[in-house]
Amino acid sequence: MAASRDFVFPLVIVCLLLIRGCAPLPTMNPTRPLGSYEFSAGALVLTSEDYSQYDDTVAPISSNTVPPHGGTVKRCDYNPCLESQIPCAELAASTGCLCPGFTPHNVAPEAPTLKSVSWNGSEVVIGWCAPYSFVTGYIVTIGGQDKQKFGKNQRAGGVGDIDHISEVCVAAVNDAGESKGSCMMYQPRDNSLPLKAGLIGGALGFLLLLLLAVLLWRHKRQRKQQAGISMHDAAGTQ
Repeated sequence: MAASRDFVFPLVIVCLLLIRGCAPLPTMNPTRPLGSYEFSAGALVLTSEDYSQYDDTVAPISSNTVPPHGGTVKRCDYNPCLESQIPCAELAASTGCLCPGFTPHNVAPEAPTLKSVSWNGSEVVIGWCAPYSFVTGYIVTIGGQDKQKFGKNQRAGGVGDIDHISEVCVAAVNDAGESKGSCMMYQPRDNSLPLKAGLIGGALGFLLLLLLAVLLWRHKRQRKQQAGISMHDAAGTQ
């Protein structure tokens, strides 16, 4: 029995050595800090095939957004409320500025902004600001009926006389459709005011003339009375 025990212990040691020889234990590299990793440069390079599933959602970056002389990108000097301006898209193409988000030509435009409806002495004039959309023209309605059409570069226009309280609306149009209307209520001027002012002025003038005539008549009467008294006094003294 003692001999068999002495034989088993060396056999176990030999088996452990054989197992280590077949699968060497991992060793630590003392020159590399813990937590560091290495990647090959090729692992970080993506080809165009990697973006095939995003073709409908990723917009290409245009070189026109980069300023020609460097520096930061600025907004275009474009005011949607002014007439006869250079289109913002042309400004962006020539200067590299940024335009507000414009809806494309195949989408109905956003509504413009109606800012004024007023009487200018001969007709009603309206003013509006353009939407940030592709626009081919504007339609103005008075009380829900088409009144007049304007060009895409116009921001104001006359619509004639409106003789009753009406809702004035302006809408933008393009080949894809028409926008919602931007509206304001217009109350016409009172045409009877000049007539009333004339009547009041005439009445005041007549009263003034009548007052002057009364004062003149009283003044002449007083002079006649004074002349009669003087002649009576002169006859008494004689």
